[in-house]
Amino acid sequence: MAIAAQLNAQQQQSTPPCPMQPQHTSEHDTAAMNHRGDQAMGFSQTATTHHFRLSKEGGSIEVEANNVQDTASRDQIRAHLRHIATLFAAGNFDIPMFVHDQTPPGVPMMRQLKDAISYKFEETERGGRVLINTKDTNASAAVHEFLRFQIKEHHTGDPLDAPSN
Repeated sequence: MAIAAQLNAQQQQSTPPCPMQPQHTSEHDTAAMNHRGDQAMGFSQTATTHHFRLSKEGGSIEVEANNVQDTASRDQIRAHLRHIATLFAAGNFDIPMFVHDQTPPGVPMMRQLKDAISYKFEETERGGRVLINTKDTNASAAVHEFLRFQIKEHHTGDPLDAPSN
């Protein structure tokens, strides 16, 4: 029995890794993040589109229902983003920490400089946005770091550079 276990262990060590492993891992991670997002945000990640936009003095978080007739998702998006604006203003980033299963880059500084950052919710036709604004250069850098992380994690394809003017 011990010999069989030893041979099995040797075979596993000599088996080359699956060339698709990084893709499978990435797909699994994205699926897990979407599942946590569904739970934390109250709407389907696949029925909605996220955008994270950088501006000179902050940026925005935008979410919209993919289907203009999906008023349930639209309303859930609005409720979630209103809640996010309030939580972030208080320095509470528990929801993105849960969704991404880690502390997103920029969050520690955003917490520290919470009084220098404003968060304003606005409705859009199919959802809403949170405008993030600051005059503090350190806070702006932290917001940009946070938004770039979101862009990459959610695979939005949004620009990673903030406008310079």
